[in-house]
Amino acid sequence: MANQLKMAEIHCILALRARGWSFRRIARELGVHRETVARYVQLAGEAATASADGARPKPANALVGTGPPEPANAPIGPGVPPDVVRASRPANAPIGPDGAAGPPAGPAWAGLLPPPGRAGPPSGCLPYRAVIEAKLAAGLSAVRIHQDLATEHGATLSYHAVRRFVRTLRAATPLPFRRMECAPGEEAQVDFGRGAPVLIPPEPGSSNRGKPRYRRPHVLRIVLSHSRKGYSEAVERQTTDNFIRCLENAFQHFGGVPKALVIDNLKAAVTKADWFEPELNPKLQAFAEHCGTVILPTKPYTPRHKGKVERGVAYVQENALKGGAFDSLATQNAFLAEWEAGVADQRIHGTTRQQVGRIFEQIERPELLPLPATRFPCFRESQRVVNRDGHVEVARAYYSVPPEFVGRRVWARWDGHVVRIFDQRFQQIAIHAQHAPGRFATATQHIATEKRSGVERGAAWWLKKAAAIGAETGRWAETLLQQRGIHAVRAVMGLVSLTQRHCDAEIEQACRVARSHAAWRLRDVRNLLKRQGPPPQERFEFISEHPLIRSLSDYDKLVHSAFEEVHA
Repeated sequence: MANQLKMAEIHCILALRARGWSFRRIARELGVHRETVARYVQLAGEAATASADGARPKPANALVGTGPPEPANAPIGPGVPPDVVRASRPANAPIGPDGAAGPPAGPAWAGLLPPPGRAGPPSGCLPYRAVIEAKLAAGLSAVRIHQDLATEHGATLSYHAVRRFVRTLRAATPLPFRRMECAPGEEAQVDFGRGAPVLIPPEPGSSNRGKPRYRRPHVLRIVLSHSRKGYSEAVERQTTDNFIRCLENAFQHFGGVPKALVIDNLKAAVTKADWFEPELNPKLQAFAEHCGTVILPTKPYTPRHKGKVERGVAYVQENALKGGAFDSLATQNAFLAEWEAGVADQRIHGTTRQQVGRIFEQIERPELLPLPATRFPCFRESQRVVNRDGHVEVARAYYSVPPEFVGRRVWARWDGHVVRIFDQRFQQIAIHAQHAPGRFATATQHIATEKRSGVERGAAWWLKKAAAIGAETGRWAETLLQQRGIHAVRAVMGLVSLTQRHCDAEIEQACRVARSHAAWRLRDVRNLLKRQGPPPQERFEFISEHPLIRSLSDYDKLVHSAFEEVHA
């Protein structure tokens, strides 16, 4: 046997149907199946027809809507109880707790009426609205909220009533967005969109047999937030170099630089998207410092943060480029420049209600930052790993870095003239003149002390080492270099290395004898050291009296006392 609805629910179905509600809407609001709604409406219609023909049903089986007519002021058909009548009144005629027309009396009823446009009696959950909202904020489900209302507050509410009320709260109207307007020169918003098709000439030997092909480029659009003055440029790819070049061309077109640039999280500009601490492309960061502006990426997946340029891109696509095709990028960019001056700048903006070009010239252009004195230097950059030999490869040439960076990642920038190398904090650690491919550029200060050969240290350094041994050794080394030239540096190095096996006095004596005999060969000094032989070993005499030495009588007494203790 099918489930039977309560009389109050049947009255609600008929009352809402009389107001023109659909079966689906009534079923959704009351939590019943729409076929059930249709069945009761059909039965009520059949009963009304039978009553008109004089065949009245028995009182025990009387259907809804077959009773005596209601008063004339009832907005819904006969048989509808007063609570449904009150709930079915228009939204602009609220009902008080006593059923009378007019606003509810007393602060206790404030906010307890159903929202406008919703039919039905006030929900029994309204007195507990604050409690339910707090529990929803804590992440509790409708089942748990129903249980807590029964145990903590003694509420005699059905679970379906709580579930419907929770659904209503979750579907509440969100807070309106806040419009953000900027002062002149404060901000510009940047975004990319798809441009009009551009003709690509056929390549020789291609399979298309000379048929023209079209490709859609990207169009960068930059809009000043105060005046809505814009600049558009088409590029083939969204690279960092193209992005910077378009921004620089836009600044030249505006005649100044805005204080901040709001951009999207495109890969050419943002290496790591983060609302709180985004990581910008180092080249773009250098461009911003060069121009004196700052880059502000938007929150990921939140295009409304740059809504002015979002609509600006659509304006370019719909008004300027839609339905068009161009034979080259240069032709499309020339058309965009004419369109900006002749159409976009002359329009009355729908939000500001001012002419874009006039507001820009009179108000915003004077507030822009001055253009930099020079164009941004065009350079290339990339990450590199320092090789084991202390060099990094840049454009097939090799450049040295300090030895402590071996095996670490560094940033290299080159422009055809100079190669600059930075650490991960973008502090410059090396600078070289750019060389041809295959060449090595090694700075002397980048060679570790342990890896410098003796010849690289120079003759002056070795003469100081020799003079540190003694005066005779220093004179012999100086005379050696004068007699044999720079090729004798190795001999001086060998002379200094003798300190590993001989003392300074022996080397001094050998160099004195060698100078007296005009012997300017290292082998002569070595032979003299061999003839000297090892130094004589020092002899020490034994002493018989010392405070730490005991006499033999003391040991004799000690032995006798030990024997007596053993035999005792």
